[in-house]
Amino acid sequence: MSTQIVHTDQAPAAIGPYSQGIIANGLLYTAGQIALDPGSGQVVAGDVVAQTEQVFRNLAAILGSTGASWQDVVKATVFLMDMRDFPRVNEVYARVMGDARPARSTVQVSGLPRGVLVEIDLIAVVPR
Repeated sequence: MSTQIVHTDQAPAAIGPYSQGIIANGLLYTAGQIALDPGSGQVVAGDVVAQTEQVFRNLAAILGSTGASWQDVVKATVFLMDMRDFPRVNEVYARVMGDARPARSTVQVSGLPRGVLVEIDLIAVVPR
């Protein structure tokens, strides 16, 4: 099995010993993305909607760097600090994903990096 590290300056740099994404056997596995602005490295201001929108911008940059799109996503995992935020996060999710309908899991967690409210990771098929 060969693997390829994915990196784009259009998404936040990894803040630890990991990669933004890895391609293995034609699948892209993204690291969990939080609401970091790639330019400043700071958490974006605002509520869970603003944070979710930034998370999706970061994920779009990683997907795009491999030639993949939302239509290529096969699995998404959403981590929430508060499950009561689910309806608002789901509205952003539905708008961004459009007609794509990947499998999805959503879980409430006791903490996320940098005190953010949402983190999302994806698995996508990389176009040949």
